[in-house]
Amino acid sequence: MAKTQLNVRVDESTAEAARRRAQQRGVSVNRYIEELVQQDAGEVGRTFVEAAADFMKQYEAVFAEEFGAAEHRPPEDHPAKGGGKRAKGKR
Repeated sequence: MAKTQLNVRVDESTAEAARRRAQQRGVSVNRYIEELVQQDAGEVGRTFVEAAADFMKQYEAVFAEEFGAAEHRPPEDHPAKGGGKRAKGKR
């Protein structure tokens, strides 16, 4: 893949923090910044969501046994969706 050069200006403390973190990770500052942008763009987030979905599939029966089958509750009654019973005036 072709590389494009970007020039950015940051204060010295930010530049030093980037140098330190890159060194701690054993990568160049360029690579460190590239990784941060990729993470921010969602590549790592997608990996997390996929892993969480796999986890839920593996332990679906355990959660259903412990908390009840969520698919049988209307969304407004599901605690995770903001439903459930609350004291008056507490919304």
